[in-house]
Amino acid sequence: MRVGIDARLLAYRQGGTSVYTRQLLRHLPLAAPKDDFVALTSRKQPRYAEQPAAVHSHPLWTPPHHQLEQWSLPVELAPARLDLLHSVDFIAPTHRPWPAVITVHDLAFLLYPDTMTAESHHYYGQIGRALAAADAIIAVSEATRHDLERLLDVPPERVRVVHHGVADVYGPRPAEEVAAFCNARGLPSTFMLWVGALEPRKNLPCLFRAVASATPSLPEALRTLVIVGVKGWAFEQAQQEFERLGLAAQTILFGDATEDDLAMLYNAAWVFAYPSLYEGFGLPPLEAMACGTPVLSANVSAMPEVLGDAARFFDPQDDQALAALLRELALDEPLRQRLAAAGRARAAGFTWPAAARATLDVYRSVVHRS
Repeated sequence: MRVGIDARLLAYRQGGTSVYTRQLLRHLPLAAPKDDFVALTSRKQPRYAEQPAAVHSHPLWTPPHHQLEQWSLPVELAPARLDLLHSVDFIAPTHRPWPAVITVHDLAFLLYPDTMTAESHHYYGQIGRALAAADAIIAVSEATRHDLERLLDVPPERVRVVHHGVADVYGPRPAEEVAAFCNARGLPSTFMLWVGALEPRKNLPCLFRAVASATPSLPEALRTLVIVGVKGWAFEQAQQEFERLGLAAQTILFGDATEDDLAMLYNAAWVFAYPSLYEGFGLPPLEAMACGTPVLSANVSAMPEVLGDAARFFDPQDDQALAALLRELALDEPLRQRLAAAGRARAAGFTWPAAARATLDVYRSVVHRS
């Protein structure tokens, strides 16, 4: 079986779908060493960082989300001699000579249209046609499968749920290594942490208001907030709220971070707060759990499904509910220890080898039918 996996986004983005793509390409050859896996890369980056030797590259001129890719991709892929195409970012070419699997991560563009760019709306607006033409559909959570059924009338039996995993880099680190990392990066020994793309769907104004409200009740050593991620589109509203609340003195904007940086940051944090309005899966809080960080999460979409009873939940529209949880957790060391232990146990149930094996099952069922 020769499978092409659309990896063009790796040249443009590092989070979300790119994490999913890298991890599949890392673990699929280990799960099926007799099969061929081809990374369909961008000419901008013909081989991506950490590309396994067992994975071949087939560079493409067409950029991801390009308006002509429905026509150009089948032409560019003809020499690749694929048995199957996996479009990891929702949309596969409708007219193609080989079967295709698509992964649907979430339906935020339908549920929260104001949190997406016009370009994203145009690209993801093809989802109805892509779903109808797909030979198999992977959803990353039961919540996303339910949204597909509820919003787009996709029969649930057409959708296979394959949860993400947690990369091996995320786990407890020795205290002295964490302390050395914090000292080298000018960070306090512990802090409140948030990780993600700085964009409207992540609901940062809620986090900022909760932190401002909770801060007077927190021990001084626990008052710092660290924000990790790069600015996305329409960040102005969150920035205005940040400035209005006067949080600059207690906030560190870390910027982008490597996986190893993130593992250290999770280990150092006394709490990870995640007020996102909607997530198809939600990797950052699960990564935090794997590192033993207590997690406070919004109680929406896939978050209860993924985090189970190992997190404390709140309404993302209620910043005072999050503030109350921050106060409670800051003053209750035994609670932090219980959440840390429960989080590590919960995260251990999500692995990329298991995700790769489940994805292979989908591939083989499609190729067998074809």
